[in-house]
Amino acid sequence: MTETDDPTTPRPPQPGRRKLLSAMAASGLAAGAAGLAGGVALGRDADPPPERPSGLRRFADKTVLVTGATSGIGAAAARLFAAEGARVAFCGRRVERGTAVEREIRAAGGEATYLRADVLIEDDVRRFVDAAAERYGGVHVAFNNAGITIQKKLHEYSADEFDRVVHTNLRGVFLAMKYQLPHMIRAGGGTIVVTSSSNALATDAGRAAYTASKRALVGLVQSAALDYAGDGIRVNALVPGTTDTDLVRRASPIGGLPDDAYEVAMRQWARTNVPGLGRLATPEEIASFALTLAAADHPYLTGAQLVIDGGKTAHA
Repeated sequence: MTETDDPTTPRPPQPGRRKLLSAMAASGLAAGAAGLAGGVALGRDADPPPERPSGLRRFADKTVLVTGATSGIGAAAARLFAAEGARVAFCGRRVERGTAVEREIRAAGGEATYLRADVLIEDDVRRFVDAAAERYGGVHVAFNNAGITIQKKLHEYSADEFDRVVHTNLRGVFLAMKYQLPHMIRAGGGTIVVTSSSNALATDAGRAAYTASKRALVGLVQSAALDYAGDGIRVNALVPGTTDTDLVRRASPIGGLPDDAYEVAMRQWARTNVPGLGRLATPEEIASFALTLAAADHPYLTGAQLVIDGGKTAHA
């Protein structure tokens, strides 16, 4: 279970209590089940440090585009880019959530515009990029983050399901870059950050489509970095570990639990399954690293895959 946002697959039907407890036991979550009656106090020592505004203005006078930004990592990134002075244009399929994020950013004094777009549809992507460039005067930074997952054994995928994952996660990034790059070339340079996944490095059963798409993104980034280095455009892959997002919850067999119970169970899961820090990342932690990769602080950094997974893939 890993990172990206703006899921296009519906949450599975909520299973019955017996099925939920069986799933928890199968995932090493039996302790979480036993602790449900005790509330969310269990695992509090695994809380992440509080997020604080950086106070930096690294993106002042820059136009930043974010895909898959109606929740999770993408929404967190839109907020952080705006807080650092960017003019943010972001897209996603869920209009209610997108407009809510826009209102929140504007209420905090930032500049942001939500535009509905589905990265599966080329015309949507082109219109999103061109509208953002027209509204805000070019494109300087892009965080291409939209992604979905469908988890099952390989032979159980329909061709449509497999295509939907790969086309969203891989082809969607290709389309975004295809239309962003000409604007960046005209601007004299820019930076692109692409959300891959720790599953690109080490994965699990049931994730063939997701893993294939996320590993392919690393190759796409490497080649694009070489294509556009001469244009002053840097392209890098962000490789997050398991993050506390809607996508992860929807993919989980215990996603239908009430919020408090789900939180307890996932804390227990992370203690066993995330070697190192033993907890899930917050969307803000991953988004903050995306800003670091997108900023002008590291002009020699391009074609890289940067891992932020709490130690998950360090464990053999």
